[in-house]
Amino acid sequence: MSESDDEGQEREKQLKIVIMGDGASGKTSLATRYSQEQFGKQYQQTVGVDFFLKRIVIADTTHVTLQVWDIGGQTLGGKMLENYIFGAHGILLVYDITNFASFENVEDWCGKIKDVFKDEEKFPHISLVGNKMDLEHMRAVKADKHMKMVQENGFSSHFVSAKTGDSVNVCFQKIAADILNIKLTKAELEHTSSVVKAEVVHYNKDNAVRPPSSQTRSSMCTVM
Repeated sequence: MSESDDEGQEREKQLKIVIMGDGASGKTSLATRYSQEQFGKQYQQTVGVDFFLKRIVIADTTHVTLQVWDIGGQTLGGKMLENYIFGAHGILLVYDITNFASFENVEDWCGKIKDVFKDEEKFPHISLVGNKMDLEHMRAVKADKHMKMVQENGFSSHFVSAKTGDSVNVCFQKIAADILNIKLTKAELEHTSSVVKAEVVHYNKDNAVRPPSSQTRSSMCTVM
């Protein structure tokens, strides 16, 4: 194997990204929009957990497989929740900008993350994601409230619309780049990645799921 082949393999990364938040905040719609470029008009709660794989390229040279987990059907007290979160490199805390309660409950979801990672050396990268920006005229959570939570907890920040697709690709691309400590140019952020592979896998709530110990770890930001 040539030296260039070795370098290519070293640049291939796999990241586990978990989407969390209250029911009906649009987590499944966000996952579906990103993986399949579709939007479901009718709300249906996720049973157990779904995940899909999507391969992207960051900064033209770093090949990344995102394993995105939609744990939409899990409550804070769900017995499998900790298993689904464990090993995550990045977590999207999603709330509905038209539902203030979903924003307030982000703190409880964050508390669960802290519990899961309390014995780990590092926390995953955490992003606060305000969804349903297409309903800006119905906004119940002001942007300054969002930014205050971001600053107080060291989150990254994104506003998206799963319905229209606005900023969805950029959100995932930027989060992956942040986890890998890769700085993206403005042109790269605006670039829309094509889907190379998107595979949806269904798990029921009774399955214990933990990532293999060989899973690539990344640098992670600390939740204060």
